[in-house]
Amino acid sequence: MAVEKAPAVVPTAGKRAARAGTDVLIRKVDGHLAAAVRAGLAEPELELAERLAQVLRELVVSTARASAADRGRVRAAVHYFVLRRESRGRLLSVRSLIAAQRVVNRVVLDLERPDLLVEARWDWPPGSPPR
Repeated sequence: MAVEKAPAVVPTAGKRAARAGTDVLIRKVDGHLAAAVRAGLAEPELELAERLAQVLRELVVSTARASAADRGRVRAAVHYFVLRRESRGRLLSVRSLIAAQRVVNRVVLDLERPDLLVEARWDWPPGSPPR
């Protein structure tokens, strides 16, 4: 009995472009997070940076086929997180992370994804896990 092979699916130019844009943004987030780890951020700040990176990755993937406006909001939040420096060359200062947290949370709410809101450890009640 002969088994027929399904035809190979070749992604269209639009799908390739969307994937390439998604990959670039995720690499930027991951690279910035790696730099934060190398910089030796304190535990609460590092946790906030990791959570911001996780949410940004999720937003990038979930909006890959969304409207241009939604993708633009996410791209702006990624760039804000990646390029934000405020304290004389120190990468990812606490102040900078809180500013990035506000931007990411604004985008999360604009995209109607309150499940992705980012809270810092100092915002949590004692003994409760992060959201």
